[in-house]
Amino acid sequence: MAAATELAPPWGEVWGQDAAVAALQAAASDPAQLAHAWLITGPPGSGRSTLAHAFAAALIAEPGDEAAMRQVLAGTHPDLTALRTEGVVISIRDARGLVERSYFSPSLGRYRVIVVEDADRMVERTSNVLLKALEEPPERTVWVLCAPSDADLLPTIRSRVRTLRLREPDVADVARLIAARTGVDEAVALQSARLAQRHIGMAQRLATDVASRQRRDATLRSVLAVRGVGDAVEAAGRIVAAATEDAKALTAERDEAEREALLRTLGVAPGAAVPPAIRGQLGALADDQKRRATRSLRDGIDRVLTDLESMYRDALMLQFGRADDLINVELTDELAALASAWTPERSLAVLDRISATRTNLEGNAAPLLALESMLITVASGRTP
Repeated sequence: MAAATELAPPWGEVWGQDAAVAALQAAASDPAQLAHAWLITGPPGSGRSTLAHAFAAALIAEPGDEAAMRQVLAGTHPDLTALRTEGVVISIRDARGLVERSYFSPSLGRYRVIVVEDADRMVERTSNVLLKALEEPPERTVWVLCAPSDADLLPTIRSRVRTLRLREPDVADVARLIAARTGVDEAVALQSARLAQRHIGMAQRLATDVASRQRRDATLRSVLAVRGVGDAVEAAGRIVAAATEDAKALTAERDEAEREALLRTLGVAPGAAVPPAIRGQLGALADDQKRRATRSLRDGIDRVLTDLESMYRDALMLQFGRADDLINVELTDELAALASAWTPERSLAVLDRISATRTNLEGNAAPLLALESMLITVASGRTP
């Protein structure tokens, strides 16, 4: 596998996706191979957005113009419009803004490129806003959508794009990348890649943050200890509390910096009273920050659900006599005891309930109640 540093600009940060890079390099250099709209799919952490921005740089910049490529990769080139929603869903307002920008001619580069990093977060009415723009874009506009799977988008969207599916890297490959990037011990990198299930970003966080590894282990052990309704309620409360604290840690400093920057822009001195005329703008900023915090919380809980899925998947593997490919090797003894105590049908019922909980949370269910209900199934083997 080619290392990231062996790839010429702007592909240097793309890792482990040689076939996808080759396809996009060919499309960027040959108009006959260039589709007007692309969908890059792959599991979380596979590098969808990194590849999308590298493709955008190759399309916008003249061949060999590394300064322009760096500008695109930094997100500051005028011919790049990129959207990564920080809310639970992409709003119709944001979608309309993308469509409007897509009809502008390129100002400096060869193409105008519209990148939508979280295209799976569009509800149906938002997707419909994009349809005509995807079907009949201007000659020099290219759309690049990113999503975990093409099934996450409406058939009407899928029919208007060329899909490029990324490969999922091996655990050992991710471990080597993390060790090279961070300098952590190879054993820690390998453990982190395994626990993160090859998600590069999560593997890097686990490898460099001992508290994250400890918190993950404590969460799984607390769920393994659930025996009744009281345990389920207590464990759900701890999971939501931990996810809430994580979300606050990730957003609090940024929220305050954004508020101070807005006040400076509006001419309000530090510590001065906020004039009534601009309170609406501060309120709008606060609403955006609240949506971002909600998404951060949901993402944190979703990561816990992914970890729980890995744990009960391991238990099911042990029930079928497979102990050679466990994700949570550190919990082998506890999982072996669970596998002996449960039937495979009960393990499958819990896995189904975790999947249903994820769906319910996407539908705006209250996180605490959704987790309590799921953990009652863990305790009893029955679906409420």
